[in-house]
This record gives sequence, C-alpha cells and structure tokens, in this order.
Amino acid sequence: MHTNVPCAGWTLHDLLGRMTAQHYGFAAAAESVLTAFAADGVLDRDFPLPEFKRGLIYPARQAISFHFVDYVVHSCDVAATLGLAVRLDPALLDAALAVAEAVPGGDARLVPGAAFAPAVAWSGGSRLDQIVAILGRSPGWQPPRACLSHATSP
Repeated sequence: MHTNVPCAGWTLHDLLGRMTAQHYGFAAAAESVLTAFAADGVLDRDFPLPEFKRGLIYPARQAISFHFVDYVVHSCDVAATLGLAVRLDPALLDAALAVAEAVPGGDARLVPGAAFAPAVAWSGGSRLDQIVAILGRSPGWQPPRACLSHATSP
C-alpha cells in the first residue's frame, strides 16, 4: 500500500515496517518487550540501541521512554493515515508529553535520518496534538483524499 503518512517521505507500509522493526529491536535489547520491561531489575540495565547511534548505550529508563513515545506518535500517524481518531488515556498522554518535551531540538532534528523533524507551531487542541507538534508532525495532517477514500473503502 502506498498510502502517505505524517512521517515525511514514508508510506503506511514503511511506517508499519519501522514500528515492527523497532518493536523487535527493543525486544532484542531487553530480551522481550512485554516481559522484559516488567522484569525485576530492568531499570538498572543499559540498552544498546544501534539504530540511534552505534556504540552508544542508554540507561533503561531513557531507552524505554524512546520506545514509549515512538509508539504514541506512530499510533497517531497510523490513525491519521487511515482517517481514524485515536484516543489515549490522559495519564499516558501526560507521560508522553514529558518525554516529548525532553527530546532535544535544534540542528539535531535537521540531519538526514533524524528521529523527529523540527517542532511545528501548535496553538491549542488536544494533548496528543501538542505531543505530535513538539515532535515535528502537523496535528492537522490528513491523508490526500485519494488515499483516504481508498483506505476507508470496503
């Protein structure tokens, strides 16, 4: 499927592939995403995450926050691509906002392959709109009409 998504230059296929690879990558770094994040002592571990930068090791809390905010934003991307609303628990959005606000801005977001684009203007709306704007997505992004009608066709 060649449906555009809010991630510039990506298709829905690309996005779902990335989300799957990220999930497996974090699972490999932590043994299993669903069980390892809940395991005793996981927060005392370090995570090698070569996708971000080879050779760097991240403290567990930081690495887990990367995965968390990635999935919040990409869940929004997938929903927007399909023309659907996404509803997330307010406490989850509060936590995601704290992570989004901690993501460095500036020139680091302009380099090829940067995890997030520069922040975009945001003037109200939902907490999720604020999060995606901080991380370089337009809260009002909509798929091109041809993509939307194709995505919602039976």
